[in-house]
Amino acid sequence: MRQQVEVAERVREVIGKAGCTQREFARRVVMDPSKLSRSLSGSRRFTVGELARIADAGNVDAGWLLGTTATGGAADAPRPPAPAALPDSGRPLQIVRETVRLIAERGFHAVRVADIAAACDTSTATIHYHFPGRAELLEAAVRWCMDEDTARRAARTATADDAREELRQLIALQAPHTERQRQQWLVWMDLWAEAARSTAIGRLHADFYQQWRQTVAEVIRRGIEQGVFRAVDPEFSALRLTALIDGLAIQVLATAPGEGGTTAEAMDLACNAYVDSELTVRTTARPVARRSGADEAGPPDQPGP
Repeated sequence: MRQQVEVAERVREVIGKAGCTQREFARRVVMDPSKLSRSLSGSRRFTVGELARIADAGNVDAGWLLGTTATGGAADAPRPPAPAALPDSGRPLQIVRETVRLIAERGFHAVRVADIAAACDTSTATIHYHFPGRAELLEAAVRWCMDEDTARRAARTATADDAREELRQLIALQAPHTERQRQQWLVWMDLWAEAARSTAIGRLHADFYQQWRQTVAEVIRRGIEQGVFRAVDPEFSALRLTALIDGLAIQVLATAPGEGGTTAEAMDLACNAYVDSELTVRTTARPVARRSGADEAGPPDQPGP
């Protein structure tokens, strides 16, 4: 417990030296802000992967974070260049939203700065004023999608009664019911293609996807501890469930709504069926108590043969 507190103190030091808010730092290390908050308060342990990303973002030694080495702290570390803060209002937010929409419609490589300027009814000079280059703009659009997804997950699962309900809520968020959800899934599909080419944006998506799968694994792990899920391998079960979600989402997006393809509702049902059949603890029906005496032969008012 003491080590957990000391690790949290060192992470706070790294965040302080980063010169940003706790939420912004969570975004930089691809971590759910609520999980970072719980870990800093001591109610949750940092995972090895999270500490590795924190060490990388803070340019500190991972051993120092864990307390296994005495040097390499945040006080002596040079501050790494930080990505620009995501816009939350005004023209920059409009630019990012229109970029997401155009990426969903046309794909990464077909979107030009001139197209984004036209969609925002402004000039390319205005776009470059807020975002120096096309790469920075595309990265901002990707990060905005990631933040939106993370924020929705945190808000949707906050009131869940147990891990099983939390997992159902996560599945509901992944099914592309709305136009915005469809747009974001189309962006993710482009990102998978970028990740296969090992581009910077693709690696960003790979980091985020790792965090998403870890989120699912942690929910399953909590469900096992609560007794609502069977004693499965959380990591492997998360791999199978996220693969099912991805495959079904592609089927949903393959056709427009109402054209006879796989629906978001069918995807939701199929994923929940996996939770019920592969994860949920099966309750055994209680045996009916046997009655003694004459009742064993049948009710008193039952006529004989």
